[in-house]
Amino acid sequence: MKISYNWLKQYIDLDIEPADLSPILTDIGLEVEGFEKFQSVKGGLEGVVVGEVKSCSSHPNADKLSVTTVDVGGEELLPIVCGAPNVATGQKVLVATVGTTLYSGEESFKIKKAKIRGEVSQGMICAEDELGLGSSHEGIMVLPGEAVAGTPASRYFNITKDFIYEIGLTPNRSDATSHIGSARDLAAGLKRLKETRKYTLKLPSVDRFKVDDRSLNIEVVVEDSEACPRYSGITISGIRVKESPGWLKNRLNAIGLRPINNIVDITNYVLHETGQPLHAFDADRIKGNKVVVRKLKHETPFLTLDEVERKLHAEDLMICNAVEGMCIAGVFGGISSGVTEKTTNIFLESAFFEPAHIRKTSKRHGLQTDASFRFERGADPNITVYALKRAVILIQEVAGGKVSSEIKDVYPKPLNDWTVEINFRNVDRLVGKKIPRDIIRTILTDLGIRVLGETDNGMKLQIPTFKTDVKREVDVIEEILRIYGYNNIEFEDKIHASVSLRPKPDLEKLQNKIAGHLTGQGFSEIINNSLTRSEYITNNSEFSEEQSVPLLNPLSKDLDILRQTLLFGGLEVIAYNSNRKISDLKLYEFGKIYRKIQPGEKNAGLKNYFEENHLTLFASGLLQAENWNSTREKADFYFLKGMIESIFVKLGIDRKQIEMKESNSTNSEYALEYFSGDALLAVVAGLNKKLLNEFDIKQEVFVADINWEKAIKLLPENDLSYRPVSRFPAVRRDLALLIDKAVSFEEMKKQAFRAERKILKSVGIFDVYEGEKIPEGKKSYALSFVLQDDSKTLTDKVIDKAMNRIQKALETELNAELR
Repeated sequence: MKISYNWLKQYIDLDIEPADLSPILTDIGLEVEGFEKFQSVKGGLEGVVVGEVKSCSSHPNADKLSVTTVDVGGEELLPIVCGAPNVATGQKVLVATVGTTLYSGEESFKIKKAKIRGEVSQGMICAEDELGLGSSHEGIMVLPGEAVAGTPASRYFNITKDFIYEIGLTPNRSDATSHIGSARDLAAGLKRLKETRKYTLKLPSVDRFKVDDRSLNIEVVVEDSEACPRYSGITISGIRVKESPGWLKNRLNAIGLRPINNIVDITNYVLHETGQPLHAFDADRIKGNKVVVRKLKHETPFLTLDEVERKLHAEDLMICNAVEGMCIAGVFGGISSGVTEKTTNIFLESAFFEPAHIRKTSKRHGLQTDASFRFERGADPNITVYALKRAVILIQEVAGGKVSSEIKDVYPKPLNDWTVEINFRNVDRLVGKKIPRDIIRTILTDLGIRVLGETDNGMKLQIPTFKTDVKREVDVIEEILRIYGYNNIEFEDKIHASVSLRPKPDLEKLQNKIAGHLTGQGFSEIINNSLTRSEYITNNSEFSEEQSVPLLNPLSKDLDILRQTLLFGGLEVIAYNSNRKISDLKLYEFGKIYRKIQPGEKNAGLKNYFEENHLTLFASGLLQAENWNSTREKADFYFLKGMIESIFVKLGIDRKQIEMKESNSTNSEYALEYFSGDALLAVVAGLNKKLLNEFDIKQEVFVADINWEKAIKLLPENDLSYRPVSRFPAVRRDLALLIDKAVSFEEMKKQAFRAERKILKSVGIFDVYEGEKIPEGKKSYALSFVLQDDSKTLTDKVIDKAMNRIQKALETELNAELR
């Protein structure tokens, strides 16, 4: 939300510099996320002055140029070469002096002293489009004769300068969604900070409001008072729709709103002033002279202001005439009932809609408007009439017209202020400091909260309806602390701590250990949102759409389910970086995945849902930054395979507990799975181009996923113990074997250990060959076998027997042939 410094000054007599106000706003809970200068004309016409053309003659070396001398209020006349056809002696013109910066859209250029075809030029006589004062470029801008030479253009045109604060408003602060609401908080905060009572909130008066006649009566009927507890409206006749005056356009432009016309602009102005959304209907297009607040049939088509036909939901609240819908209540207007330049009579709406209805409608149609932003947070039901009167007075100022009906106010069950009691002991406990009771009383009063009664133990308070989120004692304490100032709460000198035993294994310590290991290997940690888009699951056959956990009220279509995998979030990060020319990536993420449980599946957590911790690694591009003394080694499948196995080693998992199997999936070109018994422990894969194309990724990406919770279960129960290095030497023997292409090294290794359990220590592979002299369907593996006995030196006889058993097992079980 944006608020304007000049606009705030309408309600508080501010004597604080704009930049100094930022930390004050942040301290009282209105966090300033951005601060910028606004000028009604870009550049503020700085360096541009009114000048008088004293002489004008043809350029001796150019037919279409003129050589002029111009008086700009200085000691000497300025020689300026001008190309405009309408320049003449005696004119009052606008001159950009040397050093002035002029703007054209996002581009700018600086005026310099120059020679043009041999003639000196010390400035520029400007057209209106060159200054941002209009769109014409037919010639220079000629001012009336009474303009005084030397007058700064910013003063002559009364250029508005303002400062804009971008406020990061939390969802519970509906009371601060306006300039008046922000000013109320600011006045209370300044009184405390400056220890003075001079900062008071001044609300615009509506005493001038009056009904002129009752010539245009429009009936109001509310059929759904639950969704619309209050509806107020009034008619104004004889208005003239036109461009808004400069002050109004400047106010809206300053906060990023595009002026439309004087009627619509006033409704937007009052919305940002009071926080109450308004809507203006062309009264002559309200069929039957009747406004009905109701819901229409499901799938009813409705054409909105953006000329998009939307199918209504049965729960969408609509503002209708006697025949059809005119507006999606609290969200967006219809194209057939809006104000146009032909409008002469209007019906002005000011209503209070139930927040949940507006929020759901807004999300269903993907329409986020200034009105829905306020209604779905909870507007003030008791400000509708005040906002109407304020808007009527302003409309009569800028568009004329007369009030032609009484205010129609349908409010069957008035929503009144409520009471909350606070206990001083609870205030002191939660704040961490005893705040003087008179300060508490003053803060609450300044925030518009009335003190109904006070005792030594606490207060009874009346909470106004604009404080929609202040329902409990703790909410009141938060209000007190905001204005008192978090920075005014001192820290104690002593530290309170308790000693607690942590369960083993220490999961946080283990995660940090592996994170440190990966970071040391050049990986960067990423943290993605647990929410993701359902389209990823819908378009990917590897995941079940039925297992997705959807949100009942998603913020957007991009965040409508909980993730079933960390894969898609990582690919989003890779795509984002690749699009910014960062293509060499090594990433990892610890995070949870979520899904619905299957029938018959056991789950220790929630009844119908399953969540599990995973660690996912990604690698793409070069492994190291380019350098003269390093090779351009690319990330590949085996790099990530090695990283997975190094993690197992780091965790102390016995490699003998793990088996590997090749696998295929719809997302990968090739993959390798790690199992512990029947439990899938990890997967390493090279992703296929189809999946990468969906994310517009042009380079290879490799991914590895570890089921973190299953990996933790394989941790050794006992601490690592020392074993001395054997005194007896190890022996290595090699075998070159011809095997079927389908046979994996892992299978051969397994058979070798089955054949020789006592002295076989390790099996390795040091050569793979497929090609000439190798039969079709076969491959050659060269394996190394390390044998050792910890109690004695091995003899050739023992070694040969062991190797014979291993060779026979490989030949029998895997059809291997010795080469």
